[in-house]
Amino acid sequence: MSPVLMLLGGFLLARPVQASDGSAPTTITCLTRGVDLRKERADVLCPADCPLWQFYVFGNVVYASLSSICGAAIHRGVITNAGGTVRVQTLPGQENYSAVYANGIQSQVLTRWASSFSVAGTKSGALEAAGRPLSTARPSTGKRLKKLLEKKVGNKDCKADIAFLIDGSYNIGQRRFNLQKNFVGKVAVMLRIGTEGPHVGVVQASEHPKTEFYLKNFTAAKDVLFAIKEIGFRGGNSNTGKALKHTAQRFFSLENGVRRGIPKIVVVFIDGWPSDDIEEAGIVAREFGINVFIVSVARPTTEEQGMVQDVGFVDKAVCRNNGFFSYHIPTWFGTTKYVKPLVQKLCSHEQMLCSKTCYNSVNIAFLIDGSSSVGDSNFRLVLEFISNVAKTFEISDIGSKIAAVQFTYDQRMEFSFTDYTTKEKVLSAVRGIRYMSGGTATGDAISFTTRNVFGPVRDGPNKNFLVVLTDGQSYDDVRGPAAAAHKAGITVFSIGVAWAPLDDLKDMASEPRESHNFFTREFTGLEQIVPDVVRGICRDFLNSKQ
Repeated sequence: MSPVLMLLGGFLLARPVQASDGSAPTTITCLTRGVDLRKERADVLCPADCPLWQFYVFGNVVYASLSSICGAAIHRGVITNAGGTVRVQTLPGQENYSAVYANGIQSQVLTRWASSFSVAGTKSGALEAAGRPLSTARPSTGKRLKKLLEKKVGNKDCKADIAFLIDGSYNIGQRRFNLQKNFVGKVAVMLRIGTEGPHVGVVQASEHPKTEFYLKNFTAAKDVLFAIKEIGFRGGNSNTGKALKHTAQRFFSLENGVRRGIPKIVVVFIDGWPSDDIEEAGIVAREFGINVFIVSVARPTTEEQGMVQDVGFVDKAVCRNNGFFSYHIPTWFGTTKYVKPLVQKLCSHEQMLCSKTCYNSVNIAFLIDGSSSVGDSNFRLVLEFISNVAKTFEISDIGSKIAAVQFTYDQRMEFSFTDYTTKEKVLSAVRGIRYMSGGTATGDAISFTTRNVFGPVRDGPNKNFLVVLTDGQSYDDVRGPAAAAHKAGITVFSIGVAWAPLDDLKDMASEPRESHNFFTREFTGLEQIVPDVVRGICRDFLNSKQ
């Protein structure tokens, strides 16, 4: 007897219904194949919520018996992904099973197979879980639209540009290659890909690397799943180092869809061990600010280690040899439980040590002298200098940030680190700063900036820099406030113009003072100082990471 549904008190209850031959339908799994059935004709019950990417289906209308029964039934339109009862009829084998895309499933071509089957519906319909509340009202259009928009946007808390570098060598073979693709598909789904969430692409490593698709090609999980399923096995040597270097140098470009200020990640899958040197490729990736993860499967045994060029290849290729960037899966079978931990790693932005370059991991505040001696035209040159420095950095909500304070005897917060999170908005805000005019109290201004600008971000991940621009003698002490700023972890660059005393500039600057203070006779000379300031910030950032 197979169940039929009864509505009672707003709940769905299951009532048995007679199957065609008087017996209850056989419960099967999502992956049960036609070849697994022993009867010429049988009624089977497919479960609900089978992942569509998991199905392997060969043919159309008539399916090769190595096809998933439930996958064939959904492909044929007999049931939906809600599950249900399917009548399976065994048929003789045939040649040239065709490939057709239908109902979210792409069936595949098969030249010949020994047996086939067809699928048809039964009167029992889909099986709903007993006791499930039944709503007779459709969800409101607003809720449906919100859900669709959220799905399109993706997981905004996991912004990352990710390349999956899959193993397509003879080491892995065709069967495990398909299992590898299934695993990558599961990871892609759980990442919640979207326009404002993670973006992914795939490169296949074999004798020669091949980019299967770029970051820019797909922003919906279903499209990514289809593209992964279509990837063909290449074979050849496991030249993972060559493929990693190719990915680092060519995959992550603006024309290929990389986004500024977003962590760049390569997840390298290695079945066994690489045929070439992977250490140099890891160095290249780190130089490009790319976080390399190694997912190793079937590590070499003690007997096999003599065949491995470098047994420490994992530790030498990953972003950091701290355990976070290496991930081991014992076998390609039963990998579902390994999906979530890997996704959690890929979404842990604060752990992406290699993507923290000086261009995307600094907070820079500009302290601007607005005293009467500067003058309106020179003040415009100061703002131009600030814009030229700021535009060098990758400004975003998870990248570098810019703030500005203008001072005379008083201080005016022009904008804080959290006010603008794109380069365009920051540059527009700089252009909009209005000249104050007044006296010069640089010490008070440094204290104000340390407390109000850097205070809220003191425990944040970015390194803090303060650039002080002044053209004259301060009426108050600068030594004490500057020392407090240094103690708070702020690196200070002082830039003097015209009448600015060299002693004040040195007192404000961080150690070594010679490389953290600059002087120019004319405001027009600020333009030449821009590269020196940028280089200084990057030098200090790199030194802080040693």
